[in-house]
Amino acid sequence: MLQQLVDSIAALPIAERVAAINDVKRAMHAISPFCNEPVDCVEWVPASEVFANEYNPNKVAPPEMELLEVSITNDGYTQPIVTWPIEAGREVVDGFHRSRVGKESALVSQRVHGYLPVVTIRGEQQDKSDRIASTIRHNRARGKHQVDAMSEIVLELKARNWTNRRIAKELGMDEDEILRLCQVSGLQEMFLDQDFSRAWEAEDDVLGAEFIEITDEISEEERDSVRTANTSDPNRVFHTFDKWECVAAGMHESKKDGWTTEQCEQAYVDLLTDVEAFRAAADQVIAHWPNSCEQNLTNTAMNRLAWIGQASVCYTHGVPAKFCGGWSRLTDEQKLAANAVALDVLNEWLSVRGIDAATAEEAVSIGRQVEIY
Repeated sequence: MLQQLVDSIAALPIAERVAAINDVKRAMHAISPFCNEPVDCVEWVPASEVFANEYNPNKVAPPEMELLEVSITNDGYTQPIVTWPIEAGREVVDGFHRSRVGKESALVSQRVHGYLPVVTIRGEQQDKSDRIASTIRHNRARGKHQVDAMSEIVLELKARNWTNRRIAKELGMDEDEILRLCQVSGLQEMFLDQDFSRAWEAEDDVLGAEFIEITDEISEEERDSVRTANTSDPNRVFHTFDKWECVAAGMHESKKDGWTTEQCEQAYVDLLTDVEAFRAAADQVIAHWPNSCEQNLTNTAMNRLAWIGQASVCYTHGVPAKFCGGWSRLTDEQKLAANAVALDVLNEWLSVRGIDAATAEEAVSIGRQVEIY
């Protein structure tokens, strides 16, 4: 009986054959003991029916995209694309770059007959907020996300009435990370709510407490009393958003007026490949952006080498950090040289403050943010 079914399906034209195979898979999935696991049912759907979402913060540089194409070309599709059914087809939850290869690589597209392997995310994840959270979890598990896009996503989830505690739990963050992402957005009102106030308190029973505004004018004793609520690092220093010099300089803007993306990214290339100019610019950042430096260079959970590079380009050219994709244009040797400069600048800054020097691995916070730029 099974062989008859196989023979009958094998005789069909390819489109009908694929549809029939998908029908069989769905029927088997319905009675499977693993029916609650999306990977239990991988279907093949026309590539034209798979669409990107608008909220993925993971950006893959051209060299990595080329490697992904080589991998799929040589090894085949070893991971399906995670999707959610929409009216026009399927929206990608995770695997957008795998879907791009299947669409844009002539060799791969021909081999898979214009189809893509997909799984469907669990039905309880149908709300957009849940799908956003799922995308972030997939990306963070691989250690890849971009700060500017992440900040926009956090704000969207907050606009959808997600509490900071829920965001932290669903996205695998702590409240300090959420605070920093909201600060990056430039929207002060987004971190004046009760949850963010609690991020500065150690106890859970503070909902009715009177909160004293924290400013840069408080005493060291007062600062020490709140500093460790978010981190166990006694060297961590916070400054309120309005004190960040990098914000006034436009580091967190979405564009530089009068400049194209190409010009902005080229500014990264020009400065970071000129070791002496980069060092001079970084020294100016240290000298003239004290609050921004304290806020970022005492944060061991972030990529501090990347921040020094981005801040230097912004200080010199007024180019926002959003255009740090120019980093991918550097050769491996140029990247090593630029990172060496940034590490030297960082450790000199730490030394002046009596803080132990950081290794290259510690400076880029391997495991939290994999991509240096």
